[in-house]
Amino acid sequence: MAQMVTNAGIDVSKQWLDVALWPKRDEVSRFKRDAAGLEELAFWLRERHVVRVGLEASGGYEREVIDALEAQGLEVALLNPLQVRRFAQAKGRLAKNDRVDARTIAQFTAVMIEAPQPGRRRELDSLSEHLTFRRQLRAWIDDCTNQLEHLRDKALRRTAEALRVKFQRALAAHDKALAKLTAEHADWNVLARRLRTVPGVGPVLSQTLIALLPELGHLSRRAIASLVGVAPFDNDSGQRSGKRHIKGGRGAVREVLYMAALSARTHNPIIAEFAKRLAGKEPKVMLVACMRKLLVILNAMVRDGMDWQVKTA
Repeated sequence: MAQMVTNAGIDVSKQWLDVALWPKRDEVSRFKRDAAGLEELAFWLRERHVVRVGLEASGGYEREVIDALEAQGLEVALLNPLQVRRFAQAKGRLAKNDRVDARTIAQFTAVMIEAPQPGRRRELDSLSEHLTFRRQLRAWIDDCTNQLEHLRDKALRRTAEALRVKFQRALAAHDKALAKLTAEHADWNVLARRLRTVPGVGPVLSQTLIALLPELGHLSRRAIASLVGVAPFDNDSGQRSGKRHIKGGRGAVREVLYMAALSARTHNPIIAEFAKRLAGKEPKVMLVACMRKLLVILNAMVRDGMDWQVKTA
């Protein structure tokens, strides 16, 4: 007789963890999101012979939950909240609260997650946080620049300009800290050096790929393009052939890849030649294609352990 496999779903909030099981339909249990609560949760899950736990990305609140459960030997799947919500809608579940969400997450984990999930890369946390703060500094600089476009009051303009200069200095110092952090890790340093052999790839893109795209070099060209969100998807039905569009993906990676592709289109001979062949296409279509081409090249380099090479006749 086949043994029933039990999955768990956890709805993570700032203070509480609501937990449901699937295919069991027991009452949803609640635990505090603190050290004692996590220990009690791990014991509760082991006692019920849970095989896999699913939870959604929750702005960082999920990290200590994943770490605590993985430390107890449990497999944890980090889920895309949009996919879970679409799953709930497909099941006809229109209500949304912590208890309902926990049940939906548990069923989604049981039905949709097939392959074993890799453990969380905790060693990448510091680099990820530095990159997040860098994006915030860039946003503050842009905010000040946009304000200066319209401010007429001289005192306000002086304040906005002073803030912009302050943030620009902070960004320069932060970039040095990022370079130092990367150099302190031998494997990051080797990978960053390899990626930067490609014309158009600078320190920010190399650091972003290390921290936010650890799958680089481990997926096919189509899979890595889809993961980043630079793969055009079909939009066909019957006799109609619709316009292809990119959808989803990791926006933080795509944003930096966009800037790298702009540079590569001028300074990288492979990307420049590729862009010439796309002459006549819409500018954004051409640029996204260059982003995809650059990403595929980087993926192949990491997969093969090779530096950038330009083939000559």
